[in-house]
Amino acid sequence: MADTDGLLDARTFTGGERPATGFHVKGAHAQDWGLQNRLARIFRPDNGRTVMLAFDHGYFLGPMAGLERIDTNIAPLVPQADAIMMTRGALRTSIPSHSTAGVVLRASGGPSVLRDLSDEHIAIDIEDAVRLNAAALAIQVFIGGEHESRSVANLAKLVDAGQRHGVAVLGVTAVGKDMVRDARYFRLATRISAEMGAHIVKTYYVNEGFETVTASCPVPIIVAGGKKLPEIDALTMAYRSMQEGAAGVDMGRNIFQSDHPAAMLAAVRAVVHDDAKPEEAHELFRERSAGSAAS
Repeated sequence: MADTDGLLDARTFTGGERPATGFHVKGAHAQDWGLQNRLARIFRPDNGRTVMLAFDHGYFLGPMAGLERIDTNIAPLVPQADAIMMTRGALRTSIPSHSTAGVVLRASGGPSVLRDLSDEHIAIDIEDAVRLNAAALAIQVFIGGEHESRSVANLAKLVDAGQRHGVAVLGVTAVGKDMVRDARYFRLATRISAEMGAHIVKTYYVNEGFETVTASCPVPIIVAGGKKLPEIDALTMAYRSMQEGAAGVDMGRNIFQSDHPAAMLAAVRAVVHDDAKPEEAHELFRERSAGSAAS
């Protein structure tokens, strides 16, 4: 076991501008053309940012509120998203094949919400992901969880397969109910995922020290929306995330459980791509909500 006595906290996360690399996605300048092309389907080339719509929750929660009918509740929202995150079953059954959003497929699974969620395995074959034209594969990494080692090994195997076929891998920092959600933990969890080869990392926002999480991760960080919040609170979290170094947001419940999902998605886009302040984005949400109610 590593000796952690006397281990110093990292403290220097700045030190000069990041050099231009010729590619708009952080850490991907040395990747093959195909993998870069897939990353460009997720992150807009003009600003390196993304709004990802997540609706993969059914793989362990079943038909939760807002996801009762993916074909009628979610499919109409897809044209507004830069990327979409879902299972291959949902993609094949419910998303039109003319969609231009970057496809991020859930690649891990196993237990339901009734069991220990960290007991996951790789749940997709790389050839099927290529067949579905996936831009990336998403896999949970349970740092500090009971099955931490297996989840890290799952990530490594998926990265190996992704590198062979030019498919990006999104490492998702899964936080159990007993985990401490602070910047120190997320620096550890995100850095491990990146060091194991993940091309993108999804994590949670924290109010203190989040800029150290984004600065110390050598690949883009996108922020999970998490539980349903009041719209102004979700927009504030998105704004702070972007201002503190995130490359985008991956929101699910804060969009599809809103009373006006399309209006909320438009407001999130304004924050991420136009640097709209939370109050401005919330006003856009209210305007779009009133318009949809009137129609």
